[in-house]
Amino acid sequence: MSKTITEQNIQDFDARFHQERVNQVAMNAVTSGGIQTAARRWESKAAERHQYSIRLDNRGITAQKMSGRCWMFAATNCLRYKVIHDLNLENFELSQNYTFFYDKLERANYFLESILETAERPTDDRTVAFLLTGPAQDGGQWDMISNIFQKYGVVPKDAMPESACSSAAREMNGMLNEKLREDACILRRGFQAGKSLEVLEEEKSAMVEDIYRMLCICLGTPPKTVDFQVRTRDGKYISDCGLTPKEFYDKYVGLDLSQYVSLINAPTADKPYMRSYTVKFLGNVVDGRPVRYVNLPIEELKKAAIAQMQDGEPVWFGCDVGKYSNRADGVMDLNAYDYEGLFGIKLGMTKADRLEYGHSAMTHAMVFQGVDLDENGKPLRWCVENSWGEEPGKKGMYLMTDEWFDQYMYQVVVNRKYLPQEVLDAYDSEMIELAPWDPMGALA
Repeated sequence: MSKTITEQNIQDFDARFHQERVNQVAMNAVTSGGIQTAARRWESKAAERHQYSIRLDNRGITAQKMSGRCWMFAATNCLRYKVIHDLNLENFELSQNYTFFYDKLERANYFLESILETAERPTDDRTVAFLLTGPAQDGGQWDMISNIFQKYGVVPKDAMPESACSSAAREMNGMLNEKLREDACILRRGFQAGKSLEVLEEEKSAMVEDIYRMLCICLGTPPKTVDFQVRTRDGKYISDCGLTPKEFYDKYVGLDLSQYVSLINAPTADKPYMRSYTVKFLGNVVDGRPVRYVNLPIEELKKAAIAQMQDGEPVWFGCDVGKYSNRADGVMDLNAYDYEGLFGIKLGMTKADRLEYGHSAMTHAMVFQGVDLDENGKPLRWCVENSWGEEPGKKGMYLMTDEWFDQYMYQVVVNRKYLPQEVLDAYDSEMIELAPWDPMGALA
């Protein structure tokens, strides 16, 4: 074939397409029902059994609605699990709107500080351009939500319920992005005009106050104290009033978040295993806990997640949820679809290839609530609590095959006590700083 597509090429392509009856059948199926419906393997459904040898008792499914707060919902789902089981509640939910408010506020300040740090660079500098792509995006990381919990505590959902803008954040984010980009323009021009850092910081403070006002209008004002009133499953009434959000966290959640660490699996040549990594300009709270990972073989992520669940605690994790995933059935399974057979093609990228060539990254965070182990202790399938409401999957619960885990799982967060000392030493070692656009900087 020459450099250009010729008329003869088109004729040859078309002739060969129509020579194969299977192409016509595939075209009819896809144009009528879509790719996933046409490629769905009937025989794979028989293996999709929602039964697990280790199964935690989660109660109730949450719904992030039309927002990108999966990482936040997954984290509050881990916290509420402890409250529910410590107090023997039928169900209970923490306010994601409350944590959303303070993440947005802190992230605005973090963004503006990053703009000041890079003020001497031109706007077409890759880092500056990257910072400006989405200053008010919804996604986040485990260490970022830990910063919010540790600084602001948590509150019950009824103390700061959902608003129209927390449930569907696009309009609010559009306004915040416009304001923050204009603020970035003002700060950078001030720097270029010779204003001192002290003057620019004062201007930035006024900008952050503008963001606070916008967030109050969109999300409501966050409570300074809360009244915790619930009834247990055996009828006991609990009433504890006038708690600050941090007091509520300390009294009813009480997890020491400093003991939880992020394990990632990034099998690319530029990220040796048993090393600690961070991502430049990835964070929310200035001078807060940095995003930190230790890169490990995939089997180490499995061992740690299983150990924590065997001890009765769910596991926060991040994955690429859209790949080989059936939302309606709630299944993540490499064998769920036969795309190669449908299109008559070969697909063979490795996990490292997909990361390096931009085909895969962490896109969604959820919670492991169970796992099915064979007689040798090898995982077969994983029980997943999602935050898309009860309609998808099995009343909101998903099934992940272990083969899917190998290919599209990127991160789990576990307590340090479930890790060998050599992994802890690697996690605590000096961090290697990755570029802001590195695949491991993807936000759930």
